[in-house]
Amino acid sequence: MSTRIGIIGYGNLGRGVECAVAAADDMELVAVFTRRDPATVKIQTAGVSVCSVADVEQWKDKIDVMVLCGGSATDLPVQTPQFAQMFNVIDSFDTHARIPEHFAAVDAAAKASNHIAIISVGWDPGMFSLNRVYANAILPDGKDYTFWGKGVSQGHSDAIRRIAGVKNAKQYTVPVEKALEEVRSGSNPELTTRQKHTRECFVVLEEGADAAAVEKEIKEMPNYFADYDTTVHFISEEELEKNHSGLAHGGFVIRTGKTGMNKEHNHVIEYSLKLDSNPEFTTSVLIAYARAAHRLAKEGQTGCKTVLDIAPAYLSEKSGEELRASLL
Repeated sequence: MSTRIGIIGYGNLGRGVECAVAAADDMELVAVFTRRDPATVKIQTAGVSVCSVADVEQWKDKIDVMVLCGGSATDLPVQTPQFAQMFNVIDSFDTHARIPEHFAAVDAAAKASNHIAIISVGWDPGMFSLNRVYANAILPDGKDYTFWGKGVSQGHSDAIRRIAGVKNAKQYTVPVEKALEEVRSGSNPELTTRQKHTRECFVVLEEGADAAAVEKEIKEMPNYFADYDTTVHFISEEELEKNHSGLAHGGFVIRTGKTGMNKEHNHVIEYSLKLDSNPEFTTSVLIAYARAAHRLAKEGQTGCKTVLDIAPAYLSEKSGEELRASLL
């Protein structure tokens, strides 16, 4: 029996979920919910309803898992607990420091209504989180390193676009190759934020804007650029559209560690991602965990989970017998 999927929000993530559902033989998209006028939202899947988010409660018995595609800053802290009262839900909440409080709010809502919720699903948090836990468990005497990029940081790009005089912008996070090489050597270097990543900005100015003032504001922006070596390029809108319209990303999780009675043997565990489309990869992870959410719900489990709580077999279309024969 297919898992019936609903989508709340039809931006980059919502479109990615639609693609991931279409690629899954055991999934069916039944409705997309939007804050916009539904008549203005054109989706790619024929025969699927596009509805106002105000009407979502009417679908309580028609959707197995609701995939929430809002932003982590203001949407998901409100939406995930709200919709967990009506549906089994899954989100990609990625503000690492606020995950514990988000978990608590969603857990309370899901338990009160006998639903399953899975939060912070994607690649970081998500697949990178799993690999950090596996590596820490296997090499307890060791050190963790996470590098992001080269890729577009949507949050940092948005921060630049909010500066007065900026018409449009893209920002790339770039790992420092020398730092990567040091980590891979097993030498366990102590690295500052500035030593691990650089930031490269491509900015289109409004007519008459002061380029020097904009560059200064970017480079001195706390929590975003002040702690990094940052390069700012001023380009035309045509060049931005031609050369910087993609959403590629990726990164590396590395743990170095020692084993042996005298710690004589060195080991390096590395997991890496190279992604053409950050949102489409993120939503592919979301759909795998939506499959898990439906299975957990059918078992009668309730409350909030993260990727760390769910056995890998729950993610696959394959049966346990097939997994043991083909992938174990």
